[in-house]
Amino acid sequence: MYKISDLYDLSYTIAADYLRQFTHPWEALPGIKAMVAELGETLGEEYRQVSPQVWVHKDATIAPTAYLGAPCIIGPGTQVRHCAFIRGAALVGAGCVIGNSVELKNVILFDKVQVPHYNYVGDSILGHKAHLGAGAVTSNVKSDKTLVVIHGEQEIPTGIKKVGALIGDDVEVGCNSVLNPGTVIGRSSNVYPLSCVRGVIPENSIYKTGGVIAPKVEGK
Repeated sequence: MYKISDLYDLSYTIAADYLRQFTHPWEALPGIKAMVAELGETLGEEYRQVSPQVWVHKDATIAPTAYLGAPCIIGPGTQVRHCAFIRGAALVGAGCVIGNSVELKNVILFDKVQVPHYNYVGDSILGHKAHLGAGAVTSNVKSDKTLVVIHGEQEIPTGIKKVGALIGDDVEVGCNSVLNPGTVIGRSSNVYPLSCVRGVIPENSIYKTGGVIAPKVEGK
């Protein structure tokens, strides 16, 4: 479940060809900036280049107080709301919500991702329809500044200093949760509010208070 193919349906991102080059999602993080800059040059007339290396779809809505750093791509139907801070190296898909005071840096957001209230998302990939509750953040650097390791059934060194969260399709993260560096959340899982998450959450699971992980039970 560490693989890109386990976490994401690539039909919901224009970064599909880029991601197919890799086995694990964290391997894609170092090249996001170059990928966004190159992909932006290939976009059609439905995108406007509003400033150097910043492409916004004509159907996107950008608040006048939002900051769009280069390079970035904002997809169709996406809302970038009041005081959002997109620092750059960001690919935001179709139908997304980037909310009030949200900060993005070195990210791929698949279509219909919602990060609507006071979220920080850095060095991360969020799958189709992933949603972060208000105040939920990705922590992307360890406190001791050592290289990030993925902690699951096996320990996988990433060889990278900055790794946020790799969040699968249809994941719900509760309000004010912290996803520690190298967190992997499988498809269709839920994280309780106020959680401090570390390691790997299998797909179709619930991460409960105290770090208890339980399988979802259909109909409950």
